[in-house]
Amino acid sequence: MTQNRTHTCGELRLADAGKQVRIAGWMENVREVGNNFAFVVVRDFYGTTQVVVENEEMMKVFRGITKESTIAVEGTVRERASKNPKQATGEVEIVPAKVEVLGRCRHNELPFEINRSREADETQRLKYRYLDLRNPAVKQNIILRCNVVAALRQAMMAHGFMEITTPILTASSPEGARDYLVPARKHPGKFYALPQAPQQFKQLLMTSGFDRYFQIAPCFRDEDARGDRSPGEFYQLDMEMAFASQEDVFAVIEDVLPPIFAKYGTYDIASAAPFRRIAYNDSMERYGCDKPDLRIDLFVQDMTELAHGTEFDQFLAARCVKAIVVDKCELTRKQIDKLCADIEVQSGKKPYWVRMDDKGALVGGVAKFLTGKEAALREQLGVKENTLVLIAAGERGEAIKCAGVCVKTAGAQVPGHMDAERYEFCWIVDFPMFEIGEESGELEFCHNPFSMPNGGLEILEKAERGEVDPLDIYAYQYDLVCNGVELSSGAVRNHDPEIMVKAFEMVRLGEEDVKAKFPAMYNAFCYGAPPHAGIAPGVDRMVMLLAGEPSIREIIPFPMNKNAQDIMMGAPSVVEQKQLDELHIAINIEEEDHD
Repeated sequence: MTQNRTHTCGELRLADAGKQVRIAGWMENVREVGNNFAFVVVRDFYGTTQVVVENEEMMKVFRGITKESTIAVEGTVRERASKNPKQATGEVEIVPAKVEVLGRCRHNELPFEINRSREADETQRLKYRYLDLRNPAVKQNIILRCNVVAALRQAMMAHGFMEITTPILTASSPEGARDYLVPARKHPGKFYALPQAPQQFKQLLMTSGFDRYFQIAPCFRDEDARGDRSPGEFYQLDMEMAFASQEDVFAVIEDVLPPIFAKYGTYDIASAAPFRRIAYNDSMERYGCDKPDLRIDLFVQDMTELAHGTEFDQFLAARCVKAIVVDKCELTRKQIDKLCADIEVQSGKKPYWVRMDDKGALVGGVAKFLTGKEAALREQLGVKENTLVLIAAGERGEAIKCAGVCVKTAGAQVPGHMDAERYEFCWIVDFPMFEIGEESGELEFCHNPFSMPNGGLEILEKAERGEVDPLDIYAYQYDLVCNGVELSSGAVRNHDPEIMVKAFEMVRLGEEDVKAKFPAMYNAFCYGAPPHAGIAPGVDRMVMLLAGEPSIREIIPFPMNKNAQDIMMGAPSVVEQKQLDELHIAINIEEEDHD
């Protein structure tokens, strides 16, 4: 123990009664009962201990101390007359003989009550994050994160993986998001980039002869925040395996994650190996997304032909109409309207609806356009009494997206359709290698350009000759999904320079472009690279799921706000002109027109 305490505030028990002790912590609260009697709560990292004041002299001492000051209390432990079974130290209290102020709180008013900080405005919480973290409920998420990271490390090393750190200052690489750039003082006009992921480095480790690599890797992407994505910095369990197939990667993850989720999660049930494998196209058709929540028993069905047989203009104009049949639905009209409004906010597309009542009649929503088609609805979609049908219509992509949001939102809001208290994992496999870009209108990589195409060089050459549609080429790429949250993408890597060049030629980039953009990896592969595969589950997202938190910021010690600002430290900030001159940087910001 340190010189300031003999015991922590969570340590004393009835067996310690009669001992002379010294505790130290924050003075959480003082509750006066009469003129010379009070209960004082002292809190440290480990818990709380009650101190009882019984004389005028000691009352004067405590009245002169502000809440949240750090103090040391020396005194005698005794059994409490009124015990608190909900508190670990609830059978004892300390009668103080001496109180010392170790660090005075110089503010009479706090920005928020410590134990109710989660009810405060998020801006205040982030500005005073060091106070927010004093809240045991907030602190517990950080402790959970520490325990999960330690368990991940232990599990990976037990599987023969070596932890190797990769560079933070590296070269800019086109990986999908914007880079954070760092000016190079010794090389005017040139920049380092913070790594969006250690992708190239871990593949280079495989070519270097390391067999199994991992690290808890910091990654940096200049992208907008979401509930499950923190702007700026995040961490992932990065791993790579030499001489490995897709199934080898799956086997490791399926052995590592379920025990950790079952032990540390809010729920103690997690999918056992093997996780379900769902082809990307099947997932889009059945669940309306590539991140299905398998705790929900709803799915998407096609009703385009049926809808085109109505006189409803929106159905007739739609190229694609999807239906989600929600049986045993007892929602009121008002609740259905709210459900549809929530779906529209999330998907950007308004869903339609109809309901079959307990007598088999269609009511509400677009019922008048579907009346007479009850038999078809029963036969084709399985609609029966007391069933709500949500309908998404429009262009194929927007209809599928809206249908996917219908599945997840209805599953969460309609009782009986989600087995919420469990962790359901699945693999999304067989991603398309290429797609038509929305902006360019030309062939582009669909996801990871470093993925091995299913069919190798032969399938690419067939596509080049026009024998195969490039959009029908699939990659050995996979996503790990848990409870509707994408934890990671991974792939069997394209380790053959000839196949790599051919893949890039499909998107109008030649061998010289590949050499220029990825010089180290291309050259390394030319020296004989082993087949390799990997994945990188997001640590922040895993802990968010384990803690049952809706926002990823709740499990990050010092998170940025939604605008990528650290309002506690004042970052990003203006720097001195001298610093800019050393880096040969000139600031040129055009003033906004406020007219």
